[in-house]
Amino acid sequence: MNIPFHKTHTTEEEINAVIKAIKSGWLTMGPKTIEFEEKFKDYIGSNQAVSMNSATAALHLALKAIGIKRDDEVILPTNTFVATAEVVTYFDAVPVLCDIEESTHNIDTSKIENLITNKTKAIIPVHFAGQPCDMDEIYEIAKKYDLKVIEDAAHAIPSEYKGEKVGNLKGTDITCFSFYATKTLSTGEGGMATTNNSKYAKSMKINRLHGISKDAWDRYTSKGSWYYEIVDNGCKYNTTDLNASLGLIQLKKQDELREKRESIAQKYNNAFKDNENILIPFVKEDRITSWHLYVIKIENRDEIIEKLKEKGVGCSVHFIPVHKHPYYKEKYNFINNDYPISNSVFEKSLSLPIFPDMTDSEIEYVIKTVNEVVNENV
Repeated sequence: MNIPFHKTHTTEEEINAVIKAIKSGWLTMGPKTIEFEEKFKDYIGSNQAVSMNSATAALHLALKAIGIKRDDEVILPTNTFVATAEVVTYFDAVPVLCDIEESTHNIDTSKIENLITNKTKAIIPVHFAGQPCDMDEIYEIAKKYDLKVIEDAAHAIPSEYKGEKVGNLKGTDITCFSFYATKTLSTGEGGMATTNNSKYAKSMKINRLHGISKDAWDRYTSKGSWYYEIVDNGCKYNTTDLNASLGLIQLKKQDELREKRESIAQKYNNAFKDNENILIPFVKEDRITSWHLYVIKIENRDEIIEKLKEKGVGCSVHFIPVHKHPYYKEKYNFINNDYPISNSVFEKSLSLPIFPDMTDSEIEYVIKTVNEVVNENV
C-alpha cells in the first residue's frame, strides 16, 4: 500500500465550480472573490475579510497595516514555517524568536516578556497544527506593553479558542489564514486576512493590488471607471476568481472535513496511546483544533522516516526551527542553545497522514506500520 502524506479533498463540485468561473470570463479577481470574502467573514464572524494569493502575503500586508518599520522588533515562535519570520524582514525589521511549549509546540507565553524591548511592536503567535495558542496570556502581555497581535492561523481553520472561532478573537488585530494545497481549506494557492478594524482592512485591500485606490475588477464593470490612482506603494497579492470558486465550495465543507480529520486523530490516539515509544499529540481542554497535522514524538526520527517511506507511508516534519536555517542564524546571530525545547521537539517530531479522504484500510495500515517500525527502531 502507498499512502501519501496529504491528498487534497476535491470532488466534481470543486471542478465544476472552477469550470463555471472560467466560462464566466472572470479569471482574475472578480465577483467570486468578493463572494468568497463575504462568506468567509460570515463563517468566521469577523467584520472584514481580505483575500490574497497566500498567507505570506496576508502576513506581510498585516504588518504593513499596523505600521511596522525598519528596526522594529516582532516576537514569534522559532517553531514555524519560515514565512512567519520572512515577512518581518521585508520591512528591515527584526524577527525575535521565542521558544515553545513541549506539549503543544506553541509559543511559550512565559518566555515572551523577557524578549520585549523598547523596539518591540508586535507578537505573531502561530497556532501549530491548528491548536490555538494561549491567547489570553498573549493579550495580557500585548496590552501591558502596547503591542499589536497578528495571528498566524495558517493551520487553524476551523479552530476555536474558548468557544470563539480563530479569526474573530477579540484581542487580535489581524488573523492570517493559508489556503495552500496541503491546508484544511485549499484553493491551490491562497490566503485570507480577517480583522474587525476597518482601517486595517482598507490598507490591506489597497496594498494587495499595487496600491490602487479601488479594486481593479470594479474598473471593468458597468459601475466602474477607467480612472485610478496609486495611493500607496503596494504589491501584486490579489487572489483570483478561479481560486475563490474552489474556496467557496471548500468553505461550506469545513466543519464536516474537520470532523473527519478528528475521527482519524482519535483512531491514531487510541492505537498509539499505550505504545511507550510514541508520544501522541496533546490538546488543551478549552480549545478545538482543526487537526491540520497529527504529530507524534519518537526517538530515532530520521531512521524511522526512511523505514516508513520504504513501506509506503508518507510522512513529514514540522518544522525545522527558524533559528537553524543558515540565513537567519547568520544574519541575526541566533544561538542554538537559546531554544532547547524547540530543538528537542524538532529532533523527535514526525507528522503522519491525516487527510479527510483516508480510507479505513489506509488508516489501519498507517497504525500497523508505525507501531511496527517504531518498536523495531527505538
